[in-house]
Amino acid sequence: MTLLALGINHKTAPVALRERVSFGPDTLEQALNSLLSQPMVQSGVVLSTCNRTELYLSVEQQTDLQEKLVRWLCDYHQLQEEDVRNSLYWHQGNAAVSHLMRVASGLDSLVLGEPQILGQVKKAFADSQRGHALSTDLERMFQKTFSVAKRVRTETEIGASAVSVAFAACTLARQIFESLAGVNVLLVGAGETIELVARHLREHQVKKLLIANRTRERAERLAEEVGADVIELGEIEARLAEADIIISSTASPQPIIGKGMVERALKARRNKPMLLVDIAVPRDVEAAVGKLANAYLYSVDDLQAIIEQNMAQRKAAAVQAEDIVQQESGEFMAWLRAQSAVETIRDYRSQAEEIRAELEARALHALQQGADPQQVLQELAHKLTNRLIHAPTKSLQQAAREGDSERLQILRDSLGLE
Repeated sequence: MTLLALGINHKTAPVALRERVSFGPDTLEQALNSLLSQPMVQSGVVLSTCNRTELYLSVEQQTDLQEKLVRWLCDYHQLQEEDVRNSLYWHQGNAAVSHLMRVASGLDSLVLGEPQILGQVKKAFADSQRGHALSTDLERMFQKTFSVAKRVRTETEIGASAVSVAFAACTLARQIFESLAGVNVLLVGAGETIELVARHLREHQVKKLLIANRTRERAERLAEEVGADVIELGEIEARLAEADIIISSTASPQPIIGKGMVERALKARRNKPMLLVDIAVPRDVEAAVGKLANAYLYSVDDLQAIIEQNMAQRKAAAVQAEDIVQQESGEFMAWLRAQSAVETIRDYRSQAEEIRAELEARALHALQQGADPQQVLQELAHKLTNRLIHAPTKSLQQAAREGDSERLQILRDSLGLE
């Protein structure tokens, strides 16, 4: 059996093609049944996310294996092979193992080191196990991969630095306030970035969270999820003094928060500092606010500089992570190669046991017939030795006759001869 990976991802194909090759949750069971019905496929795991669709398989090695699997993938999705072939990648053996470990560790992600992919790989593994028995080698490959991904997270800094605008905004707030548990936060907007910010803030258990948005319904949906209160955009000025942190991201063509508004809020706060993070383009907060004492304004450009610095740190950590993957994949392949000897060892032990049982029965029968015990024991030892060394002796003689010194040395090593 051979381990392999066949797939398509954000590096090899545009989203329009990735959409057509993906497997949705409602079709996964059907797809797995179809895949496992292929004669050469012993077992498989299907990983399908917005950025990649991959098949991890234990297969029987045969002629045109790659062609047959590509044909199945295209036929299943009703695609022309020429539309897909150039976007597909194929990994076999150690390359397949290394690829899965890199994927699960975030080394092959669109955002280097992102943690969500590990959960997606674990879910794909669990889904593929449901109703389908995985081969020992494929199951062991995934279990090993999960431990490798955990080791990468533990031993490197690949996931420690903020590399999204939302995460960078929250990281900046934590650096300034140290703990967010005692602060009030005002979020302006309710789009995707603010949603991510709100979820990050919820994890840090901020004291109070307000959301102001043009569309109240959308803000209320987000507020219900993160435990926030909702206000109208027109209420911002009246409530601004309550906020220690303001994070804004709207599509407004004009600034929503002006210098005068912040001046009045600071006066009401008795000049207690405020942090304003403006993620919007064009800006939601007037640039002049940054000149006010006790008002600390950061724009999306400031966050981008943080992100670029952090990405450089992740790339440095990725080098260490790649070394871990290389080491661990090598260890797994050594284990896999050792498994190929298991059946041979089992057969050898069974053969030796049959010889022992046969000769023991003869010896016991001789003793029951009144034979001399010492003579019976000597004969048992002699015959057992001869039977056990017969096959190795023949192999040694043949290797010597043929002048095969390499085989002769292997046999000597196998028999424990110096």
